[in-house]
Amino acid sequence: MRTVLWFMALFSVAVASALFAGNNQSTVTVFWAPYRVDLSLNLVLLALTGLFVTLHFALRTLSGLLSIPQQARRWRVLQRERSIHSALLDSLSHFMSGRFVRARKAAELVVSLEESVARSGEILGYEGRLRTISHLLAAESAHALQDRAVRDAHFQLALAHADRRDAQDARDGVQLRAARWALDDRDAPAALQWLDQLPQGAGRRTVALRLRFKAARLAGQSRVALETVRLLTKHRAFSEVAGKSITKGLAIELILSAYDQVQLQRAWDTLDAAEQQIPEVALEAAERLLSLGSAVTVANQWLLPLWEKTVQRTDALTLQQRIRLVRALERGFGSEDGTPDSAWLTRIETAQARDPRDAVLQYLAGVVCMRLKLWGKSQQMLKQSLSMMQDPELRREAWRALAGLAEQRQDTKAAAEAYREAAKR
Repeated sequence: MRTVLWFMALFSVAVASALFAGNNQSTVTVFWAPYRVDLSLNLVLLALTGLFVTLHFALRTLSGLLSIPQQARRWRVLQRERSIHSALLDSLSHFMSGRFVRARKAAELVVSLEESVARSGEILGYEGRLRTISHLLAAESAHALQDRAVRDAHFQLALAHADRRDAQDARDGVQLRAARWALDDRDAPAALQWLDQLPQGAGRRTVALRLRFKAARLAGQSRVALETVRLLTKHRAFSEVAGKSITKGLAIELILSAYDQVQLQRAWDTLDAAEQQIPEVALEAAERLLSLGSAVTVANQWLLPLWEKTVQRTDALTLQQRIRLVRALERGFGSEDGTPDSAWLTRIETAQARDPRDAVLQYLAGVVCMRLKLWGKSQQMLKQSLSMMQDPELRREAWRALAGLAEQRQDTKAAAEAYREAAKR
């Protein structure tokens, strides 16, 4: 349709021109004393048109001749820019293929070509980023070759060029690579220092958080590693199962690093509610607190959520975890200031009455009765627990408790028999 319209317009112009030129009797008279020249109007118009076209092409030709030096200069710059791009691609391909020497040489060639373009007076507009990336590639290649002197030299140059306005985004990448190199050199403080210099937004990126987590683990800073792994789990860098497992390990490390009650309380307060209810973490914290020789009430308070969980569902904790829970409670009740109060006594009696065939609960109830000097009831419950007890260690402790009760009532024969049974296990 467009072609048809163009042809119609062309034919219209041709018809109008023919009508105008064929019937036009006008003349143009030029007086040039002492001469007089009469010219047809059509000829004048045709001459003017020809003159205009001739001048136009003459001016274009002159402009082209005058711009030849500038075009030659632009051509040379374009060739150098193509060489820069080619060398940069060569450096990347060599680096990815493991040819680190060639990658470094190609990156250095990029820098030299860019400097030659800059000396010619041309501005590429991205020279800051180009030099930063080139020096960073050279530094990465030198790091892979364990040439730390060359790596540090190129790194300083990359960092200097990254301060330019057009390369500010590249500075984050340079600092992240510096943190990675410090980790490879087993220098955790330097890695954390580089990560701390990142802007707030860059510091919360997944790659930065992963580096911070590794650096904190290497430096033994369990608190920082725990905070970082929380963010990584939130960003789904770890699966839920892996994040929970790592969190559990770090929480236990944080607890074990405490050497007095104040440090342990501070470490416990660092954990969130979900982490405090992890069985291994709560048990480790309570056992650690009891080993420091005080704060039985606090330890029992930390163990209370686990107790409520195992009372509501017997499969909430494994058998070994339930045994650790009972032994921790027993250890607290056995201390001088650990006599079970009415609340704990009610909890234990209620749980034992609800499930009388649970040997672990029977054992704990027997121990509590013994602490309260209810000798007869304690002996009855301990004997009942022995008939159902599967764990050898807890079975041995039950026999030792029966031996102590026999000694309490001065039954030497029963005590000897109980000690003999305990020695078999």
